[in-house]
Order: sequence, then structure tokens, then C-alpha cells
Amino acid sequence: KVVDLYVHYLRRKLGPGGDIIQTVRGVGYSVGR
Repeated sequence: KVVDLYVHYLRRKLGPGGDIIQTVRGVGYSVGR
């Protein structure tokens, strides 16, 4: 849950570019281009 919260804040801080961090179900997170 700590990682989820951190990613949430990071997405918010990135603004419109926050969608670059994608949630991969059952795996974790992926940072795309």
C-alpha cells in the first residue's frame, strides 16, 4: 500500500505526464514513453 500511495503522489506531481506510469495488474507498475 505504501508503494501505491507513493505512485499516486508521483502521478499527481507529474501532472498531465502522470499517465506515463501504468499499473500492470498482478505485476506492479510500468513506465512507458
